Amino acid sequence: MKRHTYMQMMSVTEAREIFLSRFELNNMLPPEEISTMVARGRVTAAPVWARRSLPATHQAAVDGFAVLAASTFWATPEQPKSLAVGEEAFPINTGHTIPRGTDAVIIVENSSNPKADLITVDAPVFPWHNVRRIGDDLVGGEMVLPKGMEITPLAQGALLAAGSTRVAVRRLPKVIIIPTGSELESTANLDGDLPSDRPSEFSSVILAGLVTEAGGLPEIKAIVPDNITCLTAVLKKALADADVMIINAGSLAGTGNYIYRAVAKMGEVVVHGVSMMPGKPTLLGLIGGKPVIGIPDYPISAVLSFEQFAAPLIAGLAGKRLVPRPTLMVHPAQNLPSKPGMTEFIRVTLGRVGDKVIASPLPRGEGVIPSLVRPDGLLVVPALSEGLEEDRPVAAELLIASEDIEGALVFLGSHDNIIDLLDTFLKRRDPRLRLSSGHLGNQGGLLSLRQGRAHFSASHLFDPETKTYNTRYILRYLPRLPLKLINLAWRERGLMVAEGNPKNIRTIKDLIRPDVRSVNRQQGAGTRVLLDYLLEKHGLDPSMVQGYEREEKTHMAVAVNVHSGIADVGIGTFSAAKALGLDFIPLTPERYDLVVPESTFNDPRFQILLEVMHSQEYQEAVAALGGYDLKDCGKIFWEQ
Repeated sequence: MKRHTYMQMMSVTEAREIFLSRFELNNMLPPEEISTMVARGRVTAAPVWARRSLPATHQAAVDGFAVLAASTFWATPEQPKSLAVGEEAFPINTGHTIPRGTDAVIIVENSSNPKADLITVDAPVFPWHNVRRIGDDLVGGEMVLPKGMEITPLAQGALLAAGSTRVAVRRLPKVIIIPTGSELESTANLDGDLPSDRPSEFSSVILAGLVTEAGGLPEIKAIVPDNITCLTAVLKKALADADVMIINAGSLAGTGNYIYRAVAKMGEVVVHGVSMMPGKPTLLGLIGGKPVIGIPDYPISAVLSFEQFAAPLIAGLAGKRLVPRPTLMVHPAQNLPSKPGMTEFIRVTLGRVGDKVIASPLPRGEGVIPSLVRPDGLLVVPALSEGLEEDRPVAAELLIASEDIEGALVFLGSHDNIIDLLDTFLKRRDPRLRLSSGHLGNQGGLLSLRQGRAHFSASHLFDPETKTYNTRYILRYLPRLPLKLINLAWRERGLMVAEGNPKNIRTIKDLIRPDVRSVNRQQGAGTRVLLDYLLEKHGLDPSMVQGYEREEKTHMAVAVNVHSGIADVGIGTFSAAKALGLDFIPLTPERYDLVVPESTFNDPRFQILLEVMHSQEYQEAVAALGGYDLKDCGKIFWEQ
């Protein structure tokens, strides 16, 4: 089959403007009339007029006595007037209609004896004193809400008070989501059971939630196999009910480009290929005059594509206005190179260190799940840029409340799963606190402390000469910074291999076998330092290790390489091997320390973190991971 390449690549802004210009969003959907009781969040399709005045009668504004104002004229303290209760003065409560023939209310506190048959008035009141007259709030026939106004709970109350029990509103667009992919397995009906090894289809659930947030009514169809006949049939059926169709798949380019072929056959492809990353394969088109959007199936790509193209379309059809996210100037924790010609979106965690907000990038890629659920902000790398520079201020779109940034302790350094656990238990101890983590490796973390871009770091750098951990490197990189080395755990490091150890890997020497593929950690990582030390100790040349140059930034990433068969072996922690069911060959225990500047140590937030480290619940959770010894957890090993 002939491979289809993208149409002319467009910028994000150009593609969005061209696509949305094809639709009259304000007139595409007919309005509907609904009960005011269920109209919250809907947008008025026409002005709403009051059917009655508010108040509808003259009402008392205070508790007291309703009187004819003229009957009090000329009353003075020297010559008070007496009014007969029930004949000239009528007891009344706030909000009640005043009796016919009265036009003022004397406040109860100003009557001499409220329970007597006569009340004494020593000062005149004037017509309509303490009275809410008919129409004071709203006159019948007056506009209550204009066209295009979102109905809030307060607006609901105003409408009901004005007698408008039904209201004409913009109809919510029905958005049909069509997941495609012969390789996918539905997770819609799972109830605790894990799916098979086939990829799970979950992007449609994410998209359905985003449709609701944008103002639409989502409907998810069954997975459509990669077959143009099947896809065309589903599109024809959906066309009768849908206002918008979203096709979710990864085959938006290439030999299996069923989406492009189906849309081009049934309608018109307006845009295919947008210069954004992730989200490049996005397709925008029309079928029967209705919008159809092809969204990549990788979760990050799907979300970004939806936000840029589907969200403004759906909100526009519903009459809603998308409120731009607030922005904040931040400082990247590291250089973030990017491909010129592509607008790249980078998800980051945020935390304030001194007078700077530090942005630590989450793993970059189209399908990285942690980047979906953990981001605090979004950095946008312009198409004409080659990336963002470390520590150079740049605007970030905020995905969290700005006050949440102030409670974050910024951690940059060597990653371990127990850091993520620490974050979990810290939030549990105090919901205002959290960790903003970046995986820069040992040396990257120490440099971040020297440059004032982190509150604390973690290190497990082994010094082959002294056979000690961390101290020599701190003296090299942070010679004048007052700090403490606080142990978090001892952990077992070794060779992670597939279950059953099919390659019969036993020692470090097996890494140079021609049939063994390895995966390594990045330069500056403590595990990389250990590997180099062990290779040198056994007289082995790193160039003889197949896969020495293949680098990953976390122990879990190394474990995934082994679990998936990309590599046969990698050095990591027992907990990472256990998490993925790998066999583990111990090599050596190592000390995993927190590197904590004195200023951070004295910070009340870090003192709470120390309490969490010492807590029984945290230590039990760490022990359950396996491969950790917490005998020295919280112990200060060294001070500078």
